[in-house]
Amino acid sequence: MTAAVRPSLATCPACGVGAPVEAKPVAPQKDDILLSLPGIHCAGCISEVERTLKRQPGVRAARVNLTQKRATVQAEDGVNAEDLTAALEQAGYEAHELDAASLGGQDDPRGRALLMRLGVAGFAMMNVMLLSVAVWSGASDATRDMFHWISGAIALPTIVFSAQPFFASAWSALRAWRLNMDVPISLAIVLAAAISVYETSVSGAHAYFDAALSLTFFLLAGRYLDYRTRSLARSAASELAALEVPRATRTDGQVVPISDLRPGDLVRVVPGARMPVDGIIIRGESEIDRSFLTGESLPVFAGPDTEVSAGEVNLTGVLTVRVTAAGRDSSLHRLADLVALAEDARNRYTSLADRAARIYAPVVHLLSFAAFVGWMMVTGDARLSLNIAVATLIITCPCALGLAVPAVSTAASGRLFRKGLLIKSPTALERLSEVDTVVFDKTGTLTEGLPVADPISGVSSETLSLALALAEASAHPLAQSLSQAIREDGVSPADLTALREVPGQGVEGNWNGKTVRLGRAAWVGAEAAAGTAAYLGVDGKQPQTFTFTGRLRPGAAETVAKLRAKGKRVILLSGDSAAATSDIAAQLGIGDWRAEVLPQDKAEVISSLARDGHKVLMVGDGLNDTAALASAHASISPGSALEAARMVSDIVLLGRSLEPVVEAIDTSRSAVRRIVENFAIAALYNAVAIPVAVLGFATPLAAALAMSGSSIMVSLNALRLR
Repeated sequence: MTAAVRPSLATCPACGVGAPVEAKPVAPQKDDILLSLPGIHCAGCISEVERTLKRQPGVRAARVNLTQKRATVQAEDGVNAEDLTAALEQAGYEAHELDAASLGGQDDPRGRALLMRLGVAGFAMMNVMLLSVAVWSGASDATRDMFHWISGAIALPTIVFSAQPFFASAWSALRAWRLNMDVPISLAIVLAAAISVYETSVSGAHAYFDAALSLTFFLLAGRYLDYRTRSLARSAASELAALEVPRATRTDGQVVPISDLRPGDLVRVVPGARMPVDGIIIRGESEIDRSFLTGESLPVFAGPDTEVSAGEVNLTGVLTVRVTAAGRDSSLHRLADLVALAEDARNRYTSLADRAARIYAPVVHLLSFAAFVGWMMVTGDARLSLNIAVATLIITCPCALGLAVPAVSTAASGRLFRKGLLIKSPTALERLSEVDTVVFDKTGTLTEGLPVADPISGVSSETLSLALALAEASAHPLAQSLSQAIREDGVSPADLTALREVPGQGVEGNWNGKTVRLGRAAWVGAEAAAGTAAYLGVDGKQPQTFTFTGRLRPGAAETVAKLRAKGKRVILLSGDSAAATSDIAAQLGIGDWRAEVLPQDKAEVISSLARDGHKVLMVGDGLNDTAALASAHASISPGSALEAARMVSDIVLLGRSLEPVVEAIDTSRSAVRRIVENFAIAALYNAVAIPVAVLGFATPLAAALAMSGSSIMVSLNALRLR
């Protein structure tokens, strides 16, 4: 154990100051500094972070985006991100520099466009229905024609604007010689508008502009609900790439972009900074935090000839590193590529709605065409035949099918959100309901990362006060736990002088002319214990050993027990040591565990299980878990996870307890049942409505009203999930 220069980070120093408020985002400019702030939660966090940044010399402006958990800083030349992140961490906020170029645009034009089209369609639909009331009330001849023409003047431009998502999707499908759900939707809207124009031009008694607008509005509502279920899902690969340090400092003092570095170059890495490259240490000693990359719960010693990877954090000493790989060749970037490949593979999963649409779309067209041909053969009246064909197309339009999944997803998302789970993927519920195997990461997932000091007994107050004084001089995880445990016993720190850190060993000081040390066993002259421990050495005295145990996340034991009771296979994969992993596995009753697993090996284990026919749920939190999270059939990350892990996951666990994981599986199974029920409702509705339309008993307007009724039934059934 050794001291670290990074201060202890509070989870949220300002939480509780008002409700969450979103700051208006600032569009990043070319020279702006973009910072990731994974620990902010509320309006108080926004204010405190902005105040802290604005107090830094050279900072002109700073704005925080709470949703994206990022800060955009406008600063003068010479202001570097390392100084800003250090100031924020000193204030208690975890901060990392992001490469704005790697992230790309932050705008959401599609969501705004869908909402705008929905609003326009709804406004036009209400106005046309008001005009239709006048017609239904008995308006005739010129008055009726005038109301129809006014309705057409409102409806036609609205349809051209609002129905574009359906038209574009249908055209793309037809160009590829295939049918999708948007083909019958588009055809129904276009034919309803076209026949309305024709009926109005010949002074017909009925026009169906309101039917065309109703179709457009209800279908846009379903499309927007569907979009909202996935609006938070962004590419984890881009997040990983953005975490790469964009610049490095050469040993000659020159700061250069990572892309300018070549194998053999020498770079200097100061304490608290992320490794900018893969390389080998040639000078200096320190401890390296590899928890996000490998899952190792404790920092590891690093000295000359030690290999380091991009993304690891240097904790104590200054290091000189010879570059072996940088930029796109680094291990971090290769991990990002692995994540992107895994995401692409999982995105090929076909939803229930898409599978139903493949069967449904051709049937709809055939029925409508058959109705037209049949009535033409019987009556020879093209106008009547076309009206019946349009009514058949509208009444069988897959509006209920289009709402079946989004309505259930929205209801299930609301239920799970109240339980502390945020769903990000549109097919997450369907995939989660199929899970038969659950794979857990250890550090930060089943455990809370920071080991807890074992109960201290039989130790003198003098020894404890010395240990406390040394522990409080360090931000090492073991020192923090030891300091907290001793403080709880009411002990005060001893008065030490000449406190200093020894990179890779520990912290030492002078007490009454004696040297006292807290750190590694060999450094203080102690015999190493079997588990995780720190050692206190005082000149002329027997060293004191303080042991530590990994602290389980709340609800971990209950979650594992419930999953096993439901017949799920539970596996533990960890990058940590065998001793630490086996201890946690024993506490939780997990018989299938593997230790010292590399990130690519985790992904391979998931893929191997999938090849054997298993549907795997992966629960993890670190960079070393991102490829496995993306490879799994479904995935969950704690809210405390690294941004990249949260972005690749289907579901984010907002609270500390793991128990909502079981709730997510149960809710997903209920949601899929509701989706299937909605399909059954749609099928039953069509079984009744289609004969009515084909036999000529339904006008296009009546068909639109019936279609709307089926959509309402589907929505009400979905609300049962709440």
